Amino acid sequence: MTRQMIVPLLFGILGAAILIWLGSWQMQRLGWKQDVLAKIEARIGATPASQLAEFPDPEGHLYLPLQLAGKIEQPELHVLVSRKQIGAGYRIIVPFEVAGRRILLDRGFVRAADKDASRRKTVITVTGNLLWPDDRTNSTPQNDEAKNIWFARDLDAMADVLQTEPVLLVAKSNTGDSIEPLPVQTSLIPNDHLQYAITWFLLAIVWLGMTGFLLWRIKRRTA
Repeated sequence: MTRQMIVPLLFGILGAAILIWLGSWQMQRLGWKQDVLAKIEARIGATPASQLAEFPDPEGHLYLPLQLAGKIEQPELHVLVSRKQIGAGYRIIVPFEVAGRRILLDRGFVRAADKDASRRKTVITVTGNLLWPDDRTNSTPQNDEAKNIWFARDLDAMADVLQTEPVLLVAKSNTGDSIEPLPVQTSLIPNDHLQYAITWFLLAIVWLGMTGFLLWRIKRRTA
């Protein structure tokens, strides 16, 4: 090995080591995320409670399954969503009166053409999960309350409009009126750590290959 090859070799080993470490770290994150998702899945599918806590907690009661009897009230709010092979539609959010309290109920999905269809007030038993959604990102448009088109389930704003508590029950059971439930599912929680790990490992292989090619060229040039 010539002196000209030492620096590229060290640089190649260091770069590959960093990339491999990043890939290994993502694999550790993958194991952590899978454990978290398994716990969430177990909580989502647990036996539903029959009573809403006096002060629902966004951390302690997140994903809590409930089965509540109450009355679906009006008006309703429409949250724009898109579904594969169906296209644009809306989540229907309504006030749900339970034992003298009013909370928010996410009844599920309707196609865009059915957004303004007539839906009735009704007494019903709903099975679902409590959720404090994190729908809004930096690119999410502002809600158009005048046209009743929402781009995120902003609980505080929705509760203010519908005069309810800022507590959302996402229905798992059918609530009627041809509304398709969109229940809470772990499949909607991002888990891209495996893809990231593969990317870092592939980059490490490419980095080592480029290092080897560079060393070969240096050796040829100095031969």
